[in-house]
Amino acid sequence: MKTSIKKSRPSHKSQLTEAIGFLFLRLSVSLVLIIILYFFYDLGRKGYQAINWPFLTQAPRHGMTEGGIFPAIVGTFLITMITALLAIPLGLGAAIYLNEYARPGRLTRLIRLSIRNLAGVPSIVYGLFGVILFVNFFKFGTSILSAGLTLGLLTLPWTITASEEALKAIPDSYREGALALGATRWQMIRTNVLPYAIPGILTGAILGLSRAAGETAPIMFTGAAFYLPYLPHSLRDQFMALPYHLYIMATQHQAIDKARPIAYGTALVLIALVVILNLTAIIIRGKLRRKWRH
Repeated sequence: MKTSIKKSRPSHKSQLTEAIGFLFLRLSVSLVLIIILYFFYDLGRKGYQAINWPFLTQAPRHGMTEGGIFPAIVGTFLITMITALLAIPLGLGAAIYLNEYARPGRLTRLIRLSIRNLAGVPSIVYGLFGVILFVNFFKFGTSILSAGLTLGLLTLPWTITASEEALKAIPDSYREGALALGATRWQMIRTNVLPYAIPGILTGAILGLSRAAGETAPIMFTGAAFYLPYLPHSLRDQFMALPYHLYIMATQHQAIDKARPIAYGTALVLIALVVILNLTAIIIRGKLRRKWRH
């Protein structure tokens, strides 16, 4: 006995509602793209005139109305490296423990909730905490080390959350297969989980570093200087950094008109640095996915 199934066609009202919904989505995407493109166009139009080889390789001169931003580029690079050295290993280790070892329960849920709440704490609060912990308690002073460690704490909740989500995306069959063959839990994690989760972990980590590279408040309290026409000699020295340099040039400089082109050039360099970090994450993620797919 054959039963015929009639295909119900959507009503005119449903089709109209769907069309309006898709139109709203397209308009939203178009509006966002227009704003982003105008932002990059305006910043590039006003900033590219200041960018040249001396601007990128020389120290500032004459109260930062001439010269370049090389010390600020070096300072930003140094604190970003310290941030990575603190946030990535600790964040990955915490994520592995929470996802692979910790027993589900009230305490584990409380820890996860606390980490997500820390990710939403304003950066200026991390700056004040960095002053108390690293500058005063550990006696690191206002320095590259204090600023980098403070940014590392700021980035740590993001890194933990991104790493744990990447680990959760790995199917349980990968774990069960390794354990069934006699592997220990750590061997299972190292060989059957981490290789496939690394693309997502690296993406989250580099996005966190991109955010840290653009923060002003934490480094303003812990080591960034307004004007240093030389490079730091050790991690205990003060430093210049692109976000704080941009903040001063745009709002606090005594000669705003002379400093404005340099401020736009600094902003363009900072945006380029963040874009390079994000492109690095995309390229690494793509290569690793192709590698482990085969």
